[in-house]
Amino acid sequence: MRITLERSNLLKSLNHVHRVVERRNTIPILSNVLLRSDGASLEMKATDLDLEITEATPAQVEQSGATTVPAHLLYDIVRKLPDGSEVLLATNAEGTAMTVASGRSKFSLQCLPQSDFPDLTAGSFSHSFRLKATDLKMLIDRTQFAISTEETRYYLNGIFVHTVESKGGLKLRAVATDGHRLARADVEAPSGSEGMPGIIIPRKTVSELQKLLDNPDLVVTVEVSDAKIRLTMGSIVMTSKLIDGTFPDYQRVIPANNDKELRVDCQSFAQAVDRVSTISSERGRAVKLALNEGQMTLTVNNPDSGSATEELPVGYDHDPLEIGFNAKYLLDITSQLTGTDAIFMLADPGSPTLVRDLAAEDALYVLMPMRV
Repeated sequence: MRITLERSNLLKSLNHVHRVVERRNTIPILSNVLLRSDGASLEMKATDLDLEITEATPAQVEQSGATTVPAHLLYDIVRKLPDGSEVLLATNAEGTAMTVASGRSKFSLQCLPQSDFPDLTAGSFSHSFRLKATDLKMLIDRTQFAISTEETRYYLNGIFVHTVESKGGLKLRAVATDGHRLARADVEAPSGSEGMPGIIIPRKTVSELQKLLDNPDLVVTVEVSDAKIRLTMGSIVMTSKLIDGTFPDYQRVIPANNDKELRVDCQSFAQAVDRVSTISSERGRAVKLALNEGQMTLTVNNPDSGSATEELPVGYDHDPLEIGFNAKYLLDITSQLTGTDAIFMLADPGSPTLVRDLAAEDALYVLMPMRV
């Protein structure tokens, strides 16, 4: 293989694919990126056996071929080369080493045969549809923070995506929960998604996908089966295994009869929570909200360091109520809200609270209270 390409193109594609590669690997080939040159492009592929990303980038191909080299090492080399330079990639006759040359710099990297590189893309997909990148990014952005990190409840370690009848139409819905909070977001279901299986997209796949959806004009082709998902975004193809588990019936935890409405100014509320929680300990991040007509008092008590209170004018005209929440969870939710005001629907100090964004009808959040 012997090819020349612009550093900027090579770096951009390597940046997308090398993140999949785990830094510690017991299988040597999984530390490598597969490089395959053909026609007028270089295709790169990286995988951790659960997630695979491939991307093609323009290249001048003198001699086509394929090999694999250490992914993080190649990325670091290219990252440190000067802007605007051209990079030559060439393998030796035996295919055991690859030269990376640019200007006066020259590196030699050890290769492993491309025939050893695993392939994730096998299998057929039952459903295929196209979705605007902005819609997919919105679904992820509004729910990702609630994904559980508890490995024992593996079926909560991702975002549950499915179609559902809502408000007289079919919606594509994303839901995530860790048992303490729940986030739900909807978009209009695209043609082709009807009857798709409910799937749980793993946390790592969600995180990588979020970084690739940076172009708002992009349209993503989504292909789904019971076990895998494939997303095509321009020259990038991402294939991932899905979490093999049953997502719990989340509808049961969304309260329907909370009758006490609290309206807060999002920014003022978030800043107040942030200020009073400065005094909280890492272990107990509880903030108490004491509600009276037209006013909320936020209180944090930390036996080791002191206490903090702050008063805030709010829209509330029900019986006085005291309820506690995890401050971090409150801030996570308020950071997702796009409008100036948020609506909290409360029942009592021990029941889940419903949070709605006035500017986004298609999203809702549920938060479990804490004892304070």
